[in-house]
This record gives sequence, structure tokens and C-alpha cells, in this order.
Amino acid sequence: MDHSSDTMVPLETLRAFDAAARTGSFSAAADRLNITHGAVSRQIAKLEAWLGLKVFDRGARGVTLTIEGNRLHLRTAEAFALISSHSDRWVEPRGTAVVRLTSIPSISGLWLMPRMAALENDPTRLRIVLEVDIRQADLADEGIDLSIRCGRGSIPGRVSVQLFEEQVFPIASPELAREIGRGDPARLLKFPLINDSDASGWRAWFAAQGMDYRPRPQDRRFEDYNLVLDAAAYGLGIALARPPLTGHQLKSGRIVAVDDRTALNPVSYWLDRPIGRPRTAAADLSRRIASQAGLSAEKLEAFIEAER
Repeated sequence: MDHSSDTMVPLETLRAFDAAARTGSFSAAADRLNITHGAVSRQIAKLEAWLGLKVFDRGARGVTLTIEGNRLHLRTAEAFALISSHSDRWVEPRGTAVVRLTSIPSISGLWLMPRMAALENDPTRLRIVLEVDIRQADLADEGIDLSIRCGRGSIPGRVSVQLFEEQVFPIASPELAREIGRGDPARLLKFPLINDSDASGWRAWFAAQGMDYRPRPQDRRFEDYNLVLDAAAYGLGIALARPPLTGHQLKSGRIVAVDDRTALNPVSYWLDRPIGRPRTAAADLSRRIASQAGLSAEKLEAFIEAER
């Protein structure tokens, strides 16, 4: 077999191929893997491009393996059997009520986890397979139903809706807050400021107070917002609260507000899905997420019904 490149074919592609080979149908393979028909079709197209040959003959009633496809399936079946018998690998739940959701660590831990039981159980039972990732994955190719992310707008190749915005304000540990005290915004610049992925939040907050801010050598930056909150709680500087991610930490007293003035964060929260009709369970979870986020029913239904 002539490969189009030396890059290894992804495991998800081989899983789609194996399921289609066993069921004789892309639709049945999609049901088995809990992804869309289009996702299976794209994975098979990717495999055939990588191999440089056809692995299926397409027909009105399904698909059948070509000679080369049959040879490949014998090898992949042996490989999957070997992996299964020599590992304690985690087996993902499957079924029509399973939804694959991806998000970044901070949203997953600070917003989704406190709501996970409600999202899965109200009003009927769903099972969420949560994939924590910082990449902007190709949702359709990877069989992901929904994504929650931080960003400044929609992403090409996805259907997107803005879940909510946030009014940020300065926070610190209780000990540092007592040292900072109350007063004009300029007093905060006497202390290290903690940024997350960029300085846009602090720039927006100071701009709302009529001031300019640029990161300084004494300021700190952490890519993940969980670490930003930890740094603030341990007295390393002043961070920005990003409601509703910080509600629990503020309520517990681990961090406290040091200034009541707020500003709109230029980064907001978005719910994404692949282009095309969502599965019933994915549409159901979208409604539950929208309810938790306070998104209007009209905007949510437009998100579900949109084809592009």
C-alpha cells in the first residue's frame, strides 16, 4: 500500500473503518461509535487518501470491503484485539444518549463540573463524555458533538452561539486584599498583576477606569485560569474574577474582591457544534447548557436549526 505521507493514521480513523467494515454501513457505524454519518464518511475518505486506494465499494444498500480493504481490516481487527487483551484501557460509553463534549480545563473544572449532574439528569438521563483539550479540534472529523470555549467570535467550519459574557473585577487573597485596601484604581499597580492567556482583561478593566495598562516585569502570566486563581489565592498578586467561573471560590473566601469596579471582558463564552444537523442527544444537551447559561430559547433554537 502506498501511503500519501509518513504520518501515522489517527486511531479514530481506524475505529471508524473497523465499525463500517463490521456493520457494512456508514450509518450503522455512526450509531455504533455515537458520531454522525458525515464524521464516519470523512474518516473513511481520510483513510483512503492516506492509503492512496479505495477500502470500500459504495452501494445503495451500504458498503462492502474491497480486496485491499479486506486485507486492512484483517490487520486492524488483529491490532484492536491485541490492544484489548493486553491493556486496561478505558472503554467509552456508547449509545444514542451519549454526547461527546469538549472544553478547556478552566471551563471544564470551574463551570461544567458543578453543573454536570444537572446537565446529565434533568429532565431525562444523558451521558456526557467530556474531553478536556486546549486545541481547536475539528469537531466533525473527531466525532465531537459540542464544544464550549472562550473566544472573540465564531470559528469557520462550526455553528456557534454566544453563551454569555462576563464583567471582570480585581480579586486577591484575603491577606493581600487587606494590604491593598480601598481607593483609586492606580493603587493596584503597586502590586503584581496576574494575567491568563493574554493581557486583554486587565487592559479592558483599566481602560474602563480611564487608564492605560501594559504588562510589566513584575506581573505574571498563566495560560490556564485555574492557575490564575491558585496564584491569586496564594498571594502572588491581583487577578481578575471572571464570573461565573469564580463564584465558588469567592463564596468560600479563598479569594476576595479588592475593587468593586467592573469591565466587560473582550473574551466571552461560546457553544459550538459541527455544521449539519445535530444528533437528538446533542440538541438536548445544548438546551440544558443554554438553560444553565441563561441563553434565550430563541437564540438556542436558531443555533440548533442552523445548517451552517
